[in-house]
Amino acid sequence: MKSQDSRHHFAGGSRYVLDDELAKIVNISIALEMPLLLKGEPGTGKTMLAHAIAEALRMPLIVLNVKSSMKLIEALYQYDTLTRLNDSRFGDSKRDVSRIEDYIRMGKIGQAFKAETRTVLLIDEIDKADTDFQDDMLDVLDQMEFDIIEIDKTVPARNRPVIIITSNAKKDLSDPFLGRCNFHHIAFPDPDMMRRIVRVHFPDIDGDLVENSIAAFYRVRQVEGVEKRPATRELINWIRALQSDPDLTPRQLAKGELPYLGVLFKKSLDYQRARDAFSRKRL
Repeated sequence: MKSQDSRHHFAGGSRYVLDDELAKIVNISIALEMPLLLKGEPGTGKTMLAHAIAEALRMPLIVLNVKSSMKLIEALYQYDTLTRLNDSRFGDSKRDVSRIEDYIRMGKIGQAFKAETRTVLLIDEIDKADTDFQDDMLDVLDQMEFDIIEIDKTVPARNRPVIIITSNAKKDLSDPFLGRCNFHHIAFPDPDMMRRIVRVHFPDIDGDLVENSIAAFYRVRQVEGVEKRPATRELINWIRALQSDPDLTPRQLAKGELPYLGVLFKKSLDYQRARDAFSRKRL
């Protein structure tokens, strides 16, 4: 096992609360120089973990947002053939059109490889990509180099990035892919963990507001038929909305009055179902 540099020990971010198990898998992944695959429902903090690691370890963060139509080469580099063609046709560019290198732009993985310092590379929502993209990408990340075909050049990584990969589990990942990553499932926070998260964001919040808003939040998450249940981000924004209302008291929340449901629910049918469910309870 490779020795772990104490400077690269992650213990949480200024606004990120993590449990011991998650901290351990992050640090062992850094020590073993293996990608960390995170699964969990939207809003459990998968993406924000990469931001917190970059903040805590003082590394630049590079984010690759995976799209369903994306090809691996786009994540590595792009050859700007159109600009080169225009430069050769019109002749008003200061660049030498015979130098193809001048028309190569690094993609997100290429930027992480070329960076002067070690980076955190977040590969977000890998389950959107097809199996070939997933497996070929991990080949590149294993070898820490890729080829630019147009100029017959190999680009090696100057520094091995800290690699965080997220998945919303909308599509199964291949066994070879899973075998080359460490894995952690981030469960949705329980009420105790949610209290810790809320107090990180609102250090001076009223205790009654914490208890009543969190209790109400978990009640609305149980409304039947909701397609997109509110996540931690929605709770934080909802508490901000509640705090901004000078006429609102925590007691109103305890009685079942739930204002600003539009902060919690972003789809019309979900909003309507929640409003109907809590309107009936107040009758």
